[in-house]
Amino acid sequence: MPAADGAAFSFAGIGTQWEITTPRPLSGPLRTALLATVETFDGVWSRFRDDSRVAAMARAAGSYTFPAEASALGELYRTLYRITGGAMTPLIGSSLERLGYDAQYSLQPTGAPLPAPAWDGRLDWTGATLTVNGPVVLDIGAAGKGLLVDLLAADLTAAGHDAFLIDGSGDLLARGPGTVCVGLEHPYNPRQAIGVVELAGRSLCASAANRRVWGDGLHHVLDGTTGLPVRTAVATWAMAETAMVADALATALFFSPGPALEESFDFSWLTVFSDGSAAHSADFEGKLFT
Repeated sequence: MPAADGAAFSFAGIGTQWEITTPRPLSGPLRTALLATVETFDGVWSRFRDDSRVAAMARAAGSYTFPAEASALGELYRTLYRITGGAMTPLIGSSLERLGYDAQYSLQPTGAPLPAPAWDGRLDWTGATLTVNGPVVLDIGAAGKGLLVDLLAADLTAAGHDAFLIDGSGDLLARGPGTVCVGLEHPYNPRQAIGVVELAGRSLCASAANRRVWGDGLHHVLDGTTGLPVRTAVATWAMAETAMVADALATALFFSPGPALEESFDFSWLTVFSDGSAAHSADFEGKLFT
């Protein structure tokens, strides 16, 4: 784990801020390679860029070849789509656009909430090939930032860095000895913590209904079966071996109880509900303040 006085590399990417902390400074070529990984990822998966692979899918039917990471991402989404009864889906993009969270960030709804299209018959996600029978607005926001964290971690490891902390605006991955104390942000007051977690060698990702909020109660966590923002949970945290899985499960906790997700995934979790109550896994590594 990087020491407190380790070197930090900060940059902007996929619409958010990043910081990578390491015991020793990253070389210039490695920094360039990390930024190239971010740009490549954005150029493939972003629904906010006209030149992305996802944007091409939104314009025309066909088969589209994605990078190798698409295979594990598709399997993860398919599993969570099943567990949540279709509530968590990569086909939520058109529903988000309808409520105003579009490529132009208009934040102006154009109609009533719209359920996401059903997966079967609309999208064939086989390995790294995605085939659609009509224009589809893919949105991998529920797991995408975590996936990019893992890709950056692979770059660091390949370059010989075995201790680092990647912070993708709250999506964290720690590698190496030691621990990092992480505050759990209050869902209604970003200056206050409701608890702390000691992070060591794993990923911690959070999702909250107070992020990307606009209009009258509109936010980015939509139920794919209705197209409506979720109202019961307000904040979730998930800790897993990879950031992609932790990120996805933090979103899945809005739709499914933690114990149900534990039947398919090895992770620990915390959910805070709109009535002020909370639930967490038996092995949750954090401490909640009273």
